[in-house]
Amino acid sequence: MTNLFSFEQRGADDKEEYICQHNHLSVRKHLVYSGLPGIYFGCHCFVLMLFEIPLPFFPPFYKLGFDEVAVMISGFALGPLAGATVETLKIILNLVFQGTDTAFVGEISNLLIGLSLVLPSAIYYKKHKTMKGAFIAMLIGVISMGIIGCFANYFIALPAYSYFYGMPMDVIVGMGSSILPLVKDTFTFVVLMTLPFNLLKGVVVSLVVGILYKRISPILHR
Repeated sequence: MTNLFSFEQRGADDKEEYICQHNHLSVRKHLVYSGLPGIYFGCHCFVLMLFEIPLPFFPPFYKLGFDEVAVMISGFALGPLAGATVETLKIILNLVFQGTDTAFVGEISNLLIGLSLVLPSAIYYKKHKTMKGAFIAMLIGVISMGIIGCFANYFIALPAYSYFYGMPMDVIVGMGSSILPLVKDTFTFVVLMTLPFNLLKGVVVSLVVGILYKRISPILHR
């Protein structure tokens, strides 16, 4: 009885050890296959950050960029963790080469907004890898980006820009009201300027990702 019990216990211990080793190897494999390409995509994102398009119907500090395209593609191709890694690496590279004039507050806000787009999209797409799933994933990401972007701008970004640039909030609000007279205060600025901008950016990024992803997907999955 003792020997049988010992054999069964040893078998259970061996099985548990095998599971632990398997999980450990899976984590290492995931880190290798998402981390290295993540660096590649992160560098591309940083380069894309240098090219921004000013939009005449938004305040001058809201510029349309395509850096999130590479972030989204990495999230779809390699998973949510890779997408978050690329987004974070993009911000770090920007800090290293461009520095910060908002004591990292603006960068934190940009990170939150970027993650709010890529994480929900990549998580949903990971479970629904179809054309319809990709569409719904990007729709979820755009909505998430719009909502999180409002909070991030209202509580973090706009107060930070006002403080570090010595620009009263009335001046920032005035930039919005000069374009759209309905903008009267910070709240209406966020609702009528920030929200439409983030939604527009999310839609444009999603369209570009939708066009590019299926074309480059075979290359990414070699």
